[in-house]
Parts: sequence; structure tokens; C-alpha cells
Amino acid sequence: MAEANESVVSEFIFQGLCASKELEIFLLLTFSILYLMTVVGNIFVVILIITDHRLHFPMYFLLINLSFIDFCLSSVTTPKLIIDLLKENKTISFGGCMSQILCVHFFAGGEMVLLVTMAYDRYVAICRPLHYSSIMDRQKCICLVLISWVIGFIHGMSQLILILELPFCGPRVIDSFFCDIPLVMKLACMNTDTLGIVINADSGVLATTCFILLLVSYTYILLTVQLHSKGGSSKALSTCTSHIIVVVLFFGPVIFIYLWPVSITWVDKFLAVFYSVITPLLNPAIYTLRNKDIKNAIRKVMNHM
Repeated sequence: MAEANESVVSEFIFQGLCASKELEIFLLLTFSILYLMTVVGNIFVVILIITDHRLHFPMYFLLINLSFIDFCLSSVTTPKLIIDLLKENKTISFGGCMSQILCVHFFAGGEMVLLVTMAYDRYVAICRPLHYSSIMDRQKCICLVLISWVIGFIHGMSQLILILELPFCGPRVIDSFFCDIPLVMKLACMNTDTLGIVINADSGVLATTCFILLLVSYTYILLTVQLHSKGGSSKALSTCTSHIIVVVLFFGPVIFIYLWPVSITWVDKFLAVFYSVITPLLNPAIYTLRNKDIKNAIRKVMNHM
């Protein structure tokens, strides 16, 4: 079926973010700077944690994986967006479109589960501090991270397999800057209402379940923090606040896109830019600006320069 699809529709055309040439130049500069900052920021976090032995704790091991996922997620869509802003014809091959769908859902699904894992790590650290080292040992951390990657891969493959079953033979124009499933599905030469429910349920259930787990976890943690000493609660509250900000910024747009019944083009584009371009940049900034251990590690690096 995939080969048949590709023989009928060999490429798709992106409408992009806007029709104004002057605005496209501004967007080109903006997204180039944002992507450069995303790459540098996330890679810096990874290198900083690996090289500083004082950051060799489970929370920072999970943060390494989060930064790597954010780097990969941004790299799936942003470089193509930047290149297309330089071109008159914004096209992507059928295979490239399917690869974008797989990678976006792979990394986004993995990040959702990883954020739940990070909430579990904070729960153990704050609510069961005496048992933290035994519960969050190296083997368990690696296992939890692998589970995140595996669930992300299964989620991405399930979405891709459902899309590959569709026949594409009509219009090829996607009103966006990357291949997102709801928009690609509209181009199929068949009724996709039932399939749309299945696909949205797949993404929606994963996102909503993870989001609810995170809300329950952090609510419980914050209630527990109130029983701690003033100094301990201040540090714990700062750490949890950082995590909560990341959760809201990532899950908000994703849940809106897949669960909101009415599609509004400019809103969908804004949210797509937010979770695929902006959020991967904000995550390292949030963790570095609000985390005392990482700020101390950065000062150490700056003092040796």
C-alpha cells in the first residue's frame, strides 16, 4: 500500500506559515536564531551534566534524555521549515512526510512518558528521601528511560502504520510547515472519520493519561512539601515548579490540537510552532535558570574560561 501511495502522490506541498515575502524573511531569521539556541542550549545541558560529577544523580540523568529528545524533536521540523522559507516551492517527498510523522510522534510520545518518569523521581526524592538511593538506582533509571523510548517508538509506529494504509491520490497541499497527521489525513481519497477517531484517541489517550498522572503526582508532591522544613521545601518547590512549567508548556498545545473538536488554522499553526520549535528551546532555559545545582555548574565552567 505504501508503494502504491508513493506512485500516485510522490510529494506533498506545504503552504507554510504565511504568504508574505517580507514576513517570511523575518521568520527565517527568527527561526534560524531559535533553532541555533535550541541546539546549543540542549547540547550544553547534556555536556554539562556528563562532565560535572556533582550532577551525576538520577534527576540529571533523566534531564540529559529530555534535552536530547528536545534536540531531536526540534531537528525533525525546524531545519525543514528554515529551508522552505528560502524556497518558492515548499515540497516534501512522500517518504520524507511519513518519516516526519514517525519521528514527531516517536520523540513526542517518548517525552510524555519521560516527564512522568521525572515526576516519579521527584516523588521519591521528596516523599521518600531516606529510600531514594535504593529506589532510584542506576539500573532502574536506565530501565525507566528505556521504557520511555520504547513507548515513544510504539506510539510513532502505530500512527505511521495507520496513515500508510490510506490511499493518497488527490490534492497534495498541506496547510502547515510539517506533516502532521490530522492535516495529512484530510488528503486521503477516502472517508477518514473513523480512522481519525482512532488516531486522535491514540495520541489523545497517551497525552491525557500522562498529563493526569503528572497533575496527580505534582499535587501530591506539593502537598507533601508543605510538611518539610522551610529550606527543604523552598528547594523542592523550586524544582517542582520548573517541572510543572515544562509539563504545561508541552502538554497544553498537544492536547488542544488532538482533542479540540474544531480546527482553526492559525491557532493550529501557532500551537504547532510552539510545541515543535519554542518548547524545545524553553526546556533547557527553564531548568538552567531555576536549578541551583546547574547554575553552580555553569558558574564553575565560566570561572575556568
